[in-house]
Amino acid sequence: MFDDAIRAGGVAVITGGASGVGFAAAQDLAQRGLSILLADISAEELESATASLSAQGAQVQSQVTDVRNADAVAKLADTASGMGPIAVLMNNAGIARPTTSWDGAKNWRDLIEVNLFGVLNGVQAFVPRMIEAARPAVVINTGSKQGITTPPGNPGYNVSKAGVKVLTEMLAHDLRTAETPISAHLFVPGFTYTGMIASFIPEKPDAAWTSEQTTTHLFERVSAGDFYVLCPDNDVTPQIDQRRVTWAAQDIVENRPALSRWHPDYAERFAAFQKSGT
Repeated sequence: MFDDAIRAGGVAVITGGASGVGFAAAQDLAQRGLSILLADISAEELESATASLSAQGAQVQSQVTDVRNADAVAKLADTASGMGPIAVLMNNAGIARPTTSWDGAKNWRDLIEVNLFGVLNGVQAFVPRMIEAARPAVVINTGSKQGITTPPGNPGYNVSKAGVKVLTEMLAHDLRTAETPISAHLFVPGFTYTGMIASFIPEKPDAAWTSEQTTTHLFERVSAGDFYVLCPDNDVTPQIDQRRVTWAAQDIVENRPALSRWHPDYAERFAAFQKSGT
């Protein structure tokens, strides 16, 4: 439905759109002829991003939006409706905070409110309007590999992104069974060199993709009809991702210890499993 949505024109709404993959997506979609509505919590970054897109000839508006606030997201939807029909909704805003399983409750709440409820607020504010418009459109929600294979280190972030995965799966099913011309997709970046990473790593690591590479891959795969868009990078191939996801699912099937990929008793077995898929 992506190609049909683009051909039909309209508006692309992108939260977390002032930088990183959100801004790269805005550039790409503007070049395809869509009007752009950028949302971000940073007024300063929004102003800069809007000026940059305007200088490139894009039709762009912006709105400071805290995606945790359902009323604020509803106002964003009102603005979008005044610009035209929605072709692309990209619920991309997200944060990272340190957590442990038994500490950091404030950070847990921040992560879930932004990363999960921010996506839910976007879906609930925009999708009913998109269904009513009855035109081709796509919803893209930004997840994370940490919400799929759930590696140790930051359980709060993993839980928030696992929630995005399940929400987007349910949304895709509901849109399909309602026979709407709207599709939903789960966008899962690989290691991407964004402004957030640049703040503590001044030069792009060789392993990382640029935001532009990541969004190019995203739109190629969405155009092909993929629901799960797991992006590779310069170190992690699609085959490596497939083996890691398969191993994680088999933890349940084989009743192995939780996160057995990182369990010392399974280290050799996982290494052999990973090698067998290359």
